[in-house]
Amino acid sequence: MKVAAKKAVKKAVKAKKPRRDPLAPERIAAILERLAEAYPGAECALHHRSAWELMVATILSAQCTDARVNMVTPGLFKKFPTPTDFAHAPLVELEEQIRSTGFYHNKAKSLNGAARKLIAEYSGKVPETMEELLTLPGVARKTANVVLGVAFHKAVGVVVDTHVLRLSRRLELTKATEPIQVEKDLMEIIPQDHWIAFSHEMIHHGRQVCIARKPRCVDCTLEPLCYSSDKTWSSRDLPPAKG
Repeated sequence: MKVAAKKAVKKAVKAKKPRRDPLAPERIAAILERLAEAYPGAECALHHRSAWELMVATILSAQCTDARVNMVTPGLFKKFPTPTDFAHAPLVELEEQIRSTGFYHNKAKSLNGAARKLIAEYSGKVPETMEELLTLPGVARKTANVVLGVAFHKAVGVVVDTHVLRLSRRLELTKATEPIQVEKDLMEIIPQDHWIAFSHEMIHHGRQVCIARKPRCVDCTLEPLCYSSDKTWSSRDLPPAKG
């Protein structure tokens, strides 16, 4: 067969092959439906009794597990019950209380600074807007989104932690590697009324099933919708049903 003819055949075959669109609305809807069914009522895992306690816990959760943070915060809030107590606390005492969460020098400075700013500019109350929250030491978009979504039930953005970032890339919902761009991409394809629940569900899924080193694909509710190259099992490899 001549070269030109071979190219024509390959082009025809390629044209007949349906193009897969990972961002197709029906695929996004299916992902959201399956996540909601798998994790009904999924909530933030950080224990808290107020917006302030949630903000503190979220700051402490950076590079630390929620389980560890939940072990630390009861004693922390017993010793320093209010933002005023945090603002007046010696840094060495704060550091000692949060040492096991890691990066305790920076975290102690952030907590002390955030408490001081709350008292000075917001009457000791956690503000309810993204713009104001981002002025507080130690508060970036992830922490602000957690506080707004969980404490105030405001869907301003999408929480992008390590699990959400990893799973979003694995599911081809984004190609970005930076949390801010990942959040922007997710906000474009996920309906706003799903932003809060979506983050909780993805975090639960990342911890329980879609584990980083060895994803449990055989148990994954999203497996039929996933085309990740590092899958440990695929239903597409099963022989067709007889009859």
